[in-house]
Amino acid sequence: MGVGLTTLATLLLELSLTRIFSVVFYYHFAFLAISIALFGLGAGGVFSYVIAARGGKVFSTLGRLSTVNALLVPGALIFLLTRTGGFNNVTLAIVYFTTALPFVLAGAIVSMAISETIERVDHVYFFDLMGAAAGCLLLVPFLSNLGGPNTVIAAGVLFAAAGAVWFHVEGRIQGRAAAVLIGLALTALVVINIKQPIVEVRYAKDQKLPKEVFTKWNEFSRVAVNEEGWIVIDADANTWLSTFDIDTMTKEAISDLMSEGPGLPYRLKRGGKTLIIGAGGGKDVARALASGSKDVTAVEINPIIATTIMREKFVQKSHGLFHRPQVRVFVEDGRSFVRRSDEKYQIIQATLVDTWASTAAGAFALTENNLYTTDAFYDYLSHLTNDGVLAFTRWGFQPPRESLRLLSLAREALLRLGETNPAAHIIVGRENARAVDAWGATDTVIITRKPIPPQDLSKVVSAVGSSNLLPIYFPGNPFPSVFSEYLYAKDPAAFYKHYPYDITPVSDNRPFFFYTVQPRDVMAFLQNAYRNSADFKINRAVPMLLGLVGISVIATLVTIALPPLLLGARLPNEPGLRRYLLYFVCIGTGYILIQVALIQKFVLFLGHPTYALTVIIFSMLLSSGIGSFYSRRILSGHPGRWGRTLLAVAGLVVILAVVSGPVTQWGVGWPLWIKAPVAALMIAPAAFLMGIPFPTGLAHLEKRHSPSVRWAWSLNAASSVMGSALAMLFALYLGLLQTLILGGVFYVLASLVVRSEESRTAA
Repeated sequence: MGVGLTTLATLLLELSLTRIFSVVFYYHFAFLAISIALFGLGAGGVFSYVIAARGGKVFSTLGRLSTVNALLVPGALIFLLTRTGGFNNVTLAIVYFTTALPFVLAGAIVSMAISETIERVDHVYFFDLMGAAAGCLLLVPFLSNLGGPNTVIAAGVLFAAAGAVWFHVEGRIQGRAAAVLIGLALTALVVINIKQPIVEVRYAKDQKLPKEVFTKWNEFSRVAVNEEGWIVIDADANTWLSTFDIDTMTKEAISDLMSEGPGLPYRLKRGGKTLIIGAGGGKDVARALASGSKDVTAVEINPIIATTIMREKFVQKSHGLFHRPQVRVFVEDGRSFVRRSDEKYQIIQATLVDTWASTAAGAFALTENNLYTTDAFYDYLSHLTNDGVLAFTRWGFQPPRESLRLLSLAREALLRLGETNPAAHIIVGRENARAVDAWGATDTVIITRKPIPPQDLSKVVSAVGSSNLLPIYFPGNPFPSVFSEYLYAKDPAAFYKHYPYDITPVSDNRPFFFYTVQPRDVMAFLQNAYRNSADFKINRAVPMLLGLVGISVIATLVTIALPPLLLGARLPNEPGLRRYLLYFVCIGTGYILIQVALIQKFVLFLGHPTYALTVIIFSMLLSSGIGSFYSRRILSGHPGRWGRTLLAVAGLVVILAVVSGPVTQWGVGWPLWIKAPVAALMIAPAAFLMGIPFPTGLAHLEKRHSPSVRWAWSLNAASSVMGSALAMLFALYLGLLQTLILGGVFYVLASLVVRSEESRTAA
């Protein structure tokens, strides 16, 4: 019970901190919270040696550690939320180690509990995983109903409850009473904080937040409406709350609305049946209605925006835009909606659909976005009528990055649809061209389902001009540009190779559209890019990721080296022990690689990153917990079965990698209540077997050298830090399928360690 409450609190704290980091700093730092958590857990295993050396009753010690942790959690939160100065490396280091402290104590608690009950490690590990699974389930309702800061404080309450359990086991009534009182005090703080926020985000992104008239958290965002009428997501990305009254709009107001870049598709096709992906505050919806459309489908992934703001709290201000009979609103991921839809549209539009807000899944996955892949563009174009247009607005720079990559996606998708001349399907116009070397202009890219007839080109040119756009490309454009150079390139591969940015088409297997800096140019980009540009804010994640990989490798090496220093002369002299400890590095790295790849692969199938996070982590932890519970029964009396189990994991992972694609493609239109169990059942066999190696390895290690059990726990946690960073790196540059298979390879490596250990025992 104590282990379960501890891991429940730890996972809840870990994932809720990803939300806090995304708001207070930038979305890139969400995966830093994961690194902090795993680093702290590993360091806690090492720290447990120091605690154990002091002696004393184990359960009383665990009670004291848990109770202290209940106070450390809100303390770390308050420290984090009160950083008012500029964000620099010193601040980052202080934040890193301050927020790591609760995880250090949590790691020490679990490490000591496992070491103390090693004879039943299979059952203890079962409760470890069940607690974490429960934390995964509670994350969504806690964030949605309590908000980010209160969810962190709630993790402190759970640590206090764990302290009370440990003191109860030891029979320490005073300690139990103190833990209960602290838990009740923190619960009262949550209640007060909901009614009158005391512990709340006041500073974010290096500045004080402006006055807000509305704020609400959910599992993947903090959404606020400020006095100026902007809907702000995670104190950074924003969308304007539409105040247009469609019934009373003047011709001048309509003309102004249509003259903006996103108005171009409506100048080309007035009154068409329209699908808006990422409807936000409704400006594109208003644009479609103003053009005469009688059928507008608005898809918005964030229920706070689509429902709470646009259909409940601010209906009067938005003039009931989302309640109009011509508008159908769906709270769903845009790509998933398109894939399950059997309708065809004359206009499909997505305007700057990215939030720079990290979901909890995004903490593991950079900012994957399945809206911008060749497979996605194939889906969009397949849902257009023959006279339909697809309109995407992205940031424009010199030389072009995102907007040119849109053309590479379109080119691949059009060729796949049997169109032989993609250059005849595309129009590019640029708005606010003066900002092209600063924050970024906005490029609107139009892709037509069929080639633009030559007789219509004059109409196209007129439409671009009347939209106050600078014409960048249209078929027959006499002005050369890099867009025309690309579209007419006879060898696109050579163009990609020599172009200064990475604009190669990305697929669902590698859905990282936003990262356009070539790996060879990362450092030069950081030195020369305009710091406030949209481009810089996105691409800075790559060097951060590379740094995280380096730091995690160093952390793993330190974890390998430190326990021998603490153990000193007590280290065993027999050969092979340290080689055997690499077994825990392999299974820790392999497990997290597989988990991260599966989260990303199932985002599209389940319809939202948070659903993928919840279903995948919960089902993996549940199945692994059951595997741990039965591990002794499965392996007892079968010496060779341990190594074969590891190989079976690798085999099942490869099968899962091959099968998951067709199954998820076929079942994309199913309702979530069917898709979630299907995903869980697909993952269950491999995850069940993945629960066996860790408790089995610990039990074997206890027989060889029991003081090293806590060392193995530390290594497993430290290697998870390394694995999470490697998973993101592999996914970015290799792909999700390859990352999943590489996870299986680490289990093969673990089987080689086991074979070596069995040979040593036999000798």
